[in-house]
Amino acid sequence: MKHYISRLDRGVLYMLVASFFFAIMGAFAKLASGHMSSLEVVFFRNVFGVLIIGGAILKKPMVHKGGKPFLLFFRGLMGFVALLAFFYNIAHIPLGDAMTFSKTSPIFTALFAWLFLKEKLPASGWMAVLIGFIGIVFITKPTGLMLSKTDLLGIFSGVGAALAYTSVRELKKYYDTRAIVLSFMTVGTLGPLFLLSVSPYIDAPSLDFMLGTFVMPTGVLWLYVAGMGLFATLAQLYMTKAYGESQAGIVGAVSYANIVFSIVVGLLLGDAFPDIVTLFGIILIIFGGIMVAVKK
Repeated sequence: MKHYISRLDRGVLYMLVASFFFAIMGAFAKLASGHMSSLEVVFFRNVFGVLIIGGAILKKPMVHKGGKPFLLFFRGLMGFVALLAFFYNIAHIPLGDAMTFSKTSPIFTALFAWLFLKEKLPASGWMAVLIGFIGIVFITKPTGLMLSKTDLLGIFSGVGAALAYTSVRELKKYYDTRAIVLSFMTVGTLGPLFLLSVSPYIDAPSLDFMLGTFVMPTGVLWLYVAGMGLFATLAQLYMTKAYGESQAGIVGAVSYANIVFSIVVGLLLGDAFPDIVTLFGIILIIFGGIMVAVKK
């Protein structure tokens, strides 16, 4: 029993550290976004990961049966576009709000797993989904049926990530975990390069979240992009360690500390404190997400 509690404590501690590092990553992304497009921020977020994962594969080659290349690409594509939406929001709305939108992904994942993978969703699961959706309404504060651009992108950052996570459940039967991660980071590296190359020929201000001009980092900007890549990698590492130490439901519930850390870090960067309506929505999303996580 003491051994189990010790492992549980380590798992909780690792996830708290990972959540804090994710918030710091978001801070560096927000700082970098003041000097470059969110599209370029996504590029630098992923290129570090490609180098790290690529090095790990060279050291220890992958062994898997494969056979699902289109699903593998779909996972990478959904992760990439969700990240585009997420980093655009980091640049344009408070960090805590952007993180909250992205943390709706477990709620959408439960729904998509029921819809596409035929996983059972009990009454408590449906209640969690409903609570999460109500939380989204409180955060977006829609006027009639109108949502702002950042609201729509925020919701999509959760939906896109959920589609990516849902596909991972199937892909794990066929591929090494590193191949799945690499599919996301490779698309997340090549995709921005392609979009940056065609952006000068496209005049569509409404698509600024996926267009941009490449700006070669100089001076302190290198610190921002390097810090973003470093803390993203550290966060992934500690998150993996957390899931290896404790039950997924407990660790998943603790991961919502990311929102609290992000609000605090955002305040230090000059973000306004969430108003009472937004704060209530954040609480509902955290509650709904924890319900989903604990059920698992």
